[in-house]
Amino acid sequence: MSRFALYGAAGYIAPRHLKAIEGVGGDLVAACDPHDSVGILDSAFPECHFFTSPERFDRHLDDLRRDGNPVDIVSVCSPNFLHDVHTRMALGHGAHVICEKPLVINPRGLARLREAEANSAGNIHTVLQLRLLPSLIELREKVASGGPYSVDLRYVTRRGRWYRYSWKGDEEKSGGILANIGVHFFDLLLWLFGPPTEKPVLCRVERDHAEGFLELERARVAWSLSVREQDLPGEAREAGKPSWRLLDIDGERIEFSPGFTELHTEVYRRTLHGDGFTLEDAAPSIHLVHELRELVR
Repeated sequence: MSRFALYGAAGYIAPRHLKAIEGVGGDLVAACDPHDSVGILDSAFPECHFFTSPERFDRHLDDLRRDGNPVDIVSVCSPNFLHDVHTRMALGHGAHVICEKPLVINPRGLARLREAEANSAGNIHTVLQLRLLPSLIELREKVASGGPYSVDLRYVTRRGRWYRYSWKGDEEKSGGILANIGVHFFDLLLWLFGPPTEKPVLCRVERDHAEGFLELERARVAWSLSVREQDLPGEAREAGKPSWRLLDIDGERIEFSPGFTELHTEVYRRTLHGDGFTLEDAAPSIHLVHELRELVR
């Protein structure tokens, strides 16, 4: 049984990681969050040690290691701007890491993580769950040798008023909508259609909406991201769906909302079997997001 620890137990994404840890038969032995609204830990791991202080959490992990009971994997679900810090702390204990996206919000952080990984017994992994959707795996095989394709990617996921007042709405802490929401889909586009061949074009970026164009190796892409409820299409609103994800390739529509939130367990399973997504897998989309953000500075 793998022993896990968790940074960020009270956040939006933590329940998916807790479900994944349980799903792979793991044991969560320690968790940390500055907020103590973590009753969800009782659902599967009531004996988990909990800390609101990162320093005490770090000391606890060190004590476990010195006592011969180290954690095997640290899951990082903290705010985006803390991902690299918490990942490096976990590597310092010799643990492997499964970190939420984006792994970092500035490419400079990639160099720090590469160095930390090289000097640790642990490896860095991240969550690129869209790559595991069967419909998108099939699509990748289909488009591997063709192109250039005409692609339209539209993603709307409703967020309430809380969003803009949380760290997610803070550009410096989250990377803004391009990093916090878009990194999933920029990774998907690069994975499907290859690297950029021209500088990206950013037509519009606001706190809750962004759109632009990409020239990729095998596709010309128009993309749009939104967290505004009014941007949900009528069909989604009528069905009571909070999110809508559509990929149109030369007029063929692929709506891939179903299953998007259920793949963390498979990401964990693959990671435990040595086939997880690595820092180098995540790097291209991080560089692209940074380039897009630089266009509006």
